[in-house]
Amino acid sequence: MFTRTGRLLALTGALVAAALAISACGGSSSGADGSTSAASGAEASAGSASPAAAQAVQFNLDPEQNRITTAKVDAIASLVPQAIRDRGTLRVTGSAGTAPPLRFYATDDTTLIGSEVDLASLFADVLGLQVDLQTADWAQNFVRIDSGEADAFISNVTVTEERKEKYDFATYRQDNLALETRIDDPWTVASRKDLAGKVIAVGSGTNQEKLLVDWNDANVAEGLAPIDIKYFQNSTDYYLALDSGRIDGYLGPNPTAQYHAASTGRTKVVATYSGAGDALQGEIAVLTAKDNGLAPAFQAAIQHTIENGTYQQVLDRWNLASEAVAASELNPPGLPKTG
Repeated sequence: MFTRTGRLLALTGALVAAALAISACGGSSSGADGSTSAASGAEASAGSASPAAAQAVQFNLDPEQNRITTAKVDAIASLVPQAIRDRGTLRVTGSAGTAPPLRFYATDDTTLIGSEVDLASLFADVLGLQVDLQTADWAQNFVRIDSGEADAFISNVTVTEERKEKYDFATYRQDNLALETRIDDPWTVASRKDLAGKVIAVGSGTNQEKLLVDWNDANVAEGLAPIDIKYFQNSTDYYLALDSGRIDGYLGPNPTAQYHAASTGRTKVVATYSGAGDALQGEIAVLTAKDNGLAPAFQAAIQHTIENGTYQQVLDRWNLASEAVAASELNPPGLPKTG
């Protein structure tokens, strides 16, 4: 998982003009060292973080969301455990106030909005259930699943081998990291070697920090200049440093980077990477209690929304097309256990 940014990003998005410069990285291609370059071929485009021309986008941050909806599918709804069907509600827990566009507060500072909320509601539509949104600190979300207070944990949860011992997963998004640079920086990135000698900021104790440190070690071992790794206290500090030119790039969660680039028009995403590292594509999934039968219902519901196009509509709404999956998987390989 990744570190959380504050609500300032949401406020930034609310204050920008209706037409915002966007630098998406959909349709990307794999580069060396596990990178996914935001341009055709091995290198990222110097002028855009996407093969397509920059588009204008506007995010709805109001309490009234007019979410994408879809119809109930009886055959899939029948897979839901009887106790939940009888109740008629799906209790979904998640972290509150995390980084836009995932799960954060609307302009009323009360209503939860974001891609994770939209997707939870969409999947519940297929299952014929009303969503009961709950919030808790990160660790407490797992406790809520363990105690039965919540049915599903939908809040940018990465599949890991350790978690699979206790929980079931139905995947719905790729777990990616992004390298964000200034919009006018001509620097291109095809592999870790292009980071040699650059000043890169990263959150302490995160997956992306481990990835960056590993790349630096490999670069130094090959005789390349070291990466100058910088740490700051919060997201606003990272972006102030990026704007002022004190750092060349910021390696962070892809959803946050995509949202920030679109909301401000001052930055672009030049490369994306699997959050699981070079050897495995990380996956974000719905987490449920193990063997209670709910995860297969979610998998079927997610697959249905992929096939009927509503899933893509939600991702497009929050500028997350670059993390779309072609199919939902049940308990796929996850991040390996660490020593």
